[in-house]
Amino acid sequence: MQKNLGWSTREVAELAGTTLKTVRHYHNVGLLEEPERLPNGYKRYTFNHLVRLLWIRWLVGLGMPLARIAAMDESDEGVAKLFRTIDYQLAAGIERQRDVRTELAAILRHRALLDLPSGFGDVTTDLSEPGRTFLLICSRVLEPAVLEALREVHKFPRSEVRREFDELTDEADDRYRQSVAERFVVEVVQEQQDYPLLRDLGERAASGEDPHLTAVLRQGAIELHNAAQLDVLRRMNAIVYPKGKVTTPPPTG
Repeated sequence: MQKNLGWSTREVAELAGTTLKTVRHYHNVGLLEEPERLPNGYKRYTFNHLVRLLWIRWLVGLGMPLARIAAMDESDEGVAKLFRTIDYQLAAGIERQRDVRTELAAILRHRALLDLPSGFGDVTTDLSEPGRTFLLICSRVLEPAVLEALREVHKFPRSEVRREFDELTDEADDRYRQSVAERFVVEVVQEQQDYPLLRDLGERAASGEDPHLTAVLRQGAIELHNAAQLDVLRRMNAIVYPKGKVTTPPPTG
């Protein structure tokens, strides 16, 4: 019986379910030892090469970076540590996928959530369209802790005065606008007391200490509200900041 002389590069790649280019790359990065060459100059891979290649492909399939494979300690203890790391990464990935599925399920139930930022899938869908858009803007400029405070606030349906504010038209008279401002600001102040980070946000926006934040929130308020609503926001600002700090306070939805 003729002795098996091994496999060519193409053959060993096919046996391992990969490509010729990938095998050559593993050689270049030092993951796979170069085989000896036959007198005719062709490489001949042995069974050990195939086992090593299958091992590498398995680790890559688990999400292990090539650099980490190259540096790994192949002792029993090192391999056990590697597997524990892989298990931790897989568990974290599963948790992330579970969170994504939760958000997707919420979106499928309520299409209005499509324009909400990530992490707001469990908030009430009672938000107005400008309110949802405002939260999306906030997600680009606010810190995670502040966004979490906003998420807590928006777990509850809109109050009556918030609905009145959302439904304001330019035909609303001066007396009604002032009434909405005075009642709305009571709720905003209460929220700022319950969530100090929201109070700090309002003060930062009012003081202008963070010009980028102030500009984004102000421009968002201008573009998302009609003239009557902007008038009410200015009245609210005058109540909250009576010493002349003129800016548009960030509405909370």
